[in-house]
Amino acid sequence: MSEKKYKKSGVSPVLTAIGMTFAYLLTFVVILVITLFLMMKIFCNSSTASRNTFITTVLETGQMKFLASLCLSDEEIAEVVSSNSMKSFEETDINEGMITIPQLPEGESATDAPVASDEIEIITIPGLTYKATMMIVHDPSRVSLSTIYKGNDQWPEEGITLEQMATRDGAIAAINAGLYDSTNNTGGKPYGVTVSRGEIQRNRPTEFPGLVLVGLTESNILQIIDLDGMTADSCEAMIKEKQIRDAVCFQEAASVDNNHFVHLILNGVEREITGSGSGLNPRTAIGQRADGALLLLVTDGRGSNGHAGASAADLIEIMSRYGAVNAANLDGGSSTCMYYNGEYLQNSVTFYYSQSSWKLPFAFVVE
Repeated sequence: MSEKKYKKSGVSPVLTAIGMTFAYLLTFVVILVITLFLMMKIFCNSSTASRNTFITTVLETGQMKFLASLCLSDEEIAEVVSSNSMKSFEETDINEGMITIPQLPEGESATDAPVASDEIEIITIPGLTYKATMMIVHDPSRVSLSTIYKGNDQWPEEGITLEQMATRDGAIAAINAGLYDSTNNTGGKPYGVTVSRGEIQRNRPTEFPGLVLVGLTESNILQIIDLDGMTADSCEAMIKEKQIRDAVCFQEAASVDNNHFVHLILNGVEREITGSGSGLNPRTAIGQRADGALLLLVTDGRGSNGHAGASAADLIEIMSRYGAVNAANLDGGSSTCMYYNGEYLQNSVTFYYSQSSWKLPFAFVVE
């Protein structure tokens, strides 16, 4: 009987099985999506704190921002962002006089100093919603920006991992740096302005609103510079005037579309915040102490080690605790990673890259 039906209909039992399997999978996906949507709605309506944390967190992601608008209206999102906001600094110029980098007397080596200038300290910092790793580089001249730039304003279509970048440069350590195109983990193109070892490799200060330049001068002083209102020409002039040798951009923007921040501490003053100042996410940040030592910080999150991540308030507290005079937030999320002495101290939180990093166009490396 079944054989006759097969001949009459012309439909292979294999194709029928495939069709049924596809239908089951489609049904499962639809049910899963509906379930997740209902869970998000319940989560957002369960308490103000839960709602605020969820909304501010997803607004900081690269691919999941749309989840905020699925749960709340633009007006409600704006209210959440304003209730967890950060006050802007009125004065953003770095007071370089607050940083004194020790100069060794002629004839003395780094190991003669009380704290060797070539020393690198690794410190694990536990938190309630995160685990952080701090790398203290006592000699700031060892830190520079490594890139995959090909010259003539050309960048490869794909980036390379943090390990590959450090290995290529013979660097002992590296962390991810600034804003870049992370779509589908291609990682080949940075955004905004990029300066590497004295060369301006990308100069588009108006590519996104709220871009902030974070980098080091020839005299090894950390700079955090707002690029709003700058043209490519005025940005280039500023870079030459301030003698910026290595720098990337991150974004300062709080709206229904983004919830990004850069400034943490300026000239010894902590940034004022309302609420937690942000959501909870993996973070990468950079700071500088009064003695010139650079503080390179990463945190986990998004379920890694059972942690949700760190907030802006967490970053400020950590940087202040370890003596930062100036500090800035860099690109975080799945891009957050730290490599040291042949191994990852912090990996990407994306499960299929959990033993490596995302592909990156640049990284701050320690030579």
